[in-house]
Amino acid sequence: MLPHLFKAANIMDEIFWMEAFGDKESVLSQATEPAMEKFIKINYGPWERLNANKPFLDGFGDKPAGANFYPVDMIKAEFEAWGEPSKTSLYTLIRRDENGKLKAIPYHEAFKDQIAAAVGAIRQAAELAEDPGLKRYLELRAEALLTDEYYESDVAWMDMKTNTIDFVVGPIENYEDQLYGYKAAHEAFILVKDKAWSARLDKYAALLPDLQKALPTDEAYKNETPGSDSDLNAYDAIFYAGDCNAGSKTIAINLPNDEKVRANKGSRKLQLKNSMQAKFDQILLPITDLLIAEDQRAHVKFDAFFENTMFHEVAHGLGLGNTIDGSQTVREALKETYSSIEESKADILGLWAVYQLNELGEFTDKDMMDNMVTFMAGIFRSVRFGAASAHGKANMIRFYYFQEKGAFERDEATGTYRVNYEKMKQAMLDLSDLILTIQGDGDYDKAKAMIDEMGFIREGLQADLDRIGQAGIPVDIVFEQGPEVLGL
Repeated sequence: MLPHLFKAANIMDEIFWMEAFGDKESVLSQATEPAMEKFIKINYGPWERLNANKPFLDGFGDKPAGANFYPVDMIKAEFEAWGEPSKTSLYTLIRRDENGKLKAIPYHEAFKDQIAAAVGAIRQAAELAEDPGLKRYLELRAEALLTDEYYESDVAWMDMKTNTIDFVVGPIENYEDQLYGYKAAHEAFILVKDKAWSARLDKYAALLPDLQKALPTDEAYKNETPGSDSDLNAYDAIFYAGDCNAGSKTIAINLPNDEKVRANKGSRKLQLKNSMQAKFDQILLPITDLLIAEDQRAHVKFDAFFENTMFHEVAHGLGLGNTIDGSQTVREALKETYSSIEESKADILGLWAVYQLNELGEFTDKDMMDNMVTFMAGIFRSVRFGAASAHGKANMIRFYYFQEKGAFERDEATGTYRVNYEKMKQAMLDLSDLILTIQGDGDYDKAKAMIDEMGFIREGLQADLDRIGQAGIPVDIVFEQGPEVLGL
């Protein structure tokens, strides 16, 4: 079965190249040495994703905000005046017709040949799948790629509980579209479930409704019920392709994104344990030794890193999907600020969820200081991905909010940071309330002001980030992956 999944995943990779850049060969042919070719492949184009998308090859200007989802010469006013209802669909490519007018092309037509090949591979995998849930999901997912109607396959994916292999595939996240955040990009993950860890995580998923009720904000901002069918599982990743493989490597996923599936079925949070452990060992521990006060370093622990990341994903399911006046979804109301604000919410509520569950006695022998200091060290790790992405802006918002509230202080003599537990706890509660309120009110202006004010790296912090770079600590990991690595 796996070779068929690899084939489908590689096709998602090809499609993502077209969405992110265009003709892959035209840029790869400019590589003068193997290291440059590798770097172009890591970035899926000539723009450095972890350095504010700056071009690193001659002859390329700035990366278009809308990547290759829209015509490069399209201006916002033209798009906004255009009456085409499918223009905001997650699954349409925007192009010009022979008269130069905008037109929307469904993905399954725009990438017809690639989709046909991927569907063939997924159907072959489905025939070989032994787990009935996985078989049904693969069959429906193949069908979905042909129509761009993903609801049924998303539901089947949520219903699948006993599989060992998981295959996440299709146009899923919308971070690549930084013009409007409308367009989903193609990707694939091949994963193997860690059943022992997953059993430990199961019990937390059941507590989502309790967490929702306890959110540190006014009643009006928590009166939606999260689906209690959410599940939380740990996996080892064996292959990343397309969007998820571009630039920084994701260590956790929370799907499906469809609000309707979430309301009916909840969501699944996938913790990618081997990717997480690699980042902790290779990156987070060396950063800790450089930037965290010596007497607090012992608080940086893998279990705390795992919990903070896991509850970040849980937190995406908390709060509101619709504004409190019921007029629109939060995503619609906040427009291009949505991703950064949503990531900020997940970051801060993730930490709050660990704190809240600890208060309720759900953890044994938990020192909350471990999570706080690991969270602080984690900001330095994540901030190095640059402030260009939604996650990057979220990191900055949190860092400067904490700084303002005295949640940490920097020792000028040693150049290290020390967490103040009580102040950090208060800042966590206040920032949670602020973000939940912005979302519930659908307050675009406040969201935009927050990002404009705090969503970038200021000089003092940049100097410390430069020290991390000078110490030779990598920004992120690159995978040795593929069928040959597994000996297939």
